Amino acid sequence: MLAALACGLTAGQAMAGNGTIAQVGCFSDSCDSCDPCGEITCGCEPVGCDLGCDSGCDSGCDSLGCNLGGLGLCGDCCHDDPFTLFGEYGGISVGGWLQMGYHTAALPLFNSRPDEVQLHQAWLYAEKAIDTSCGFDIGGRIDYIYGTDSQDTQAFGIANDHWDNGWDNGADYGHALPQLYVEAGYGDLSVKAGHFYTIIGWEVVTAPDNFFYSHAYTMYNSEPFTHTGALATYNATDDLTFYGGYVLGWDSGFEDNGDAFLGGISAGLTDNLTVTYATVGGRFGDGNINRVDPGPPATVGRGENGYMHSIVADYAVSDNLQYIFQSDLLDTEDIDGATVRDTFGINQYLIYSINDCWALGTRFEWYQADAGVFNTDNDVYAWTSGINYKPNANVIIRPEVRWDWVDGDPTGILENDDDDQFTFGMDTIFLF
Repeated sequence: MLAALACGLTAGQAMAGNGTIAQVGCFSDSCDSCDPCGEITCGCEPVGCDLGCDSGCDSGCDSLGCNLGGLGLCGDCCHDDPFTLFGEYGGISVGGWLQMGYHTAALPLFNSRPDEVQLHQAWLYAEKAIDTSCGFDIGGRIDYIYGTDSQDTQAFGIANDHWDNGWDNGADYGHALPQLYVEAGYGDLSVKAGHFYTIIGWEVVTAPDNFFYSHAYTMYNSEPFTHTGALATYNATDDLTFYGGYVLGWDSGFEDNGDAFLGGISAGLTDNLTVTYATVGGRFGDGNINRVDPGPPATVGRGENGYMHSIVADYAVSDNLQYIFQSDLLDTEDIDGATVRDTFGINQYLIYSINDCWALGTRFEWYQADAGVFNTDNDVYAWTSGINYKPNANVIIRPEVRWDWVDGDPTGILENDDDDQFTFGMDTIFLF
């Protein structure tokens, strides 16, 4: 880690002159202005210059002890495309991944089974992505998952074992079909219909698409995972996208569990800043919500109507540093006007990519639940720091440390009902 910080962070501060290192990893779009090797000793590949992995600078990295047995902690690590077991045939691609992990303490999120190695996700998908560059096209996707994450990914919005909600294998393991949809498009407009993932929030269910092993309270408690219905996407410009559609509530299969609008807008405000607003409003459930314990909410007796939104700002501070700010608001009532859920959360992420092999990240969350999630009103905080290491394009290793603390009654929030909790976790994802 120290070597990574020394190479990836301090080297960028070196100043030219009097024989010192010239600008390391020069962030220039012009290859003519880059000195690819010369006096540069670490992180020598300039952005925008196609020098490949063997640019002649490895010896400089070795002299600083940066490679550490070929781990690629300097700027000389780059990967080809991932190997695929099935590949693409006739426009249809088939693939998946295995995610296995271990964490020391239980979290009331996906990682609720502590102190043992577990299979979180054994994932398979088949997809025909649409290509509307030449006009009309049609496609679709199906996803299947087995593991401890499956019961949090099933259609638990209706407690009648419809769709995949009864596909359990013991107390923790099970199966799920979180996506099954068709998609059609023409030009800049596309429409998907069926069962699909939400557009709400920044974190997602699919493990390879998240930086951290663990999840935020906001994502688990205040956001839908899946919808069933129809969603249109319109790319008005390269920097402006609109979403709009109708869904049958939250986290339910092909059975009526609500009437809600799902939509939003994503705008590239500058070359470095993208802001996405996504919302769902209407009738979320008919009163028989029954997420697997310990997930909230418990059974809601008289339905759930309301509104929630998520605002995500993604800012590229530099070519290597990314900052994400997210704010979620959820406010729902039953048919008598009594509050069902009232939550607000702010998540902040800072991710530094050293190269294709290594990235460092931290997440800080403040989650306020006034009703419907915990036993009492609480403010919960969580600070997570982790590393992503990719020894090759098909493997991701994600160790992390996490500190959670509760301002209020901790009963039912953290393991052993403590006021605070320290957790170490690590998982490995094998893509194929």
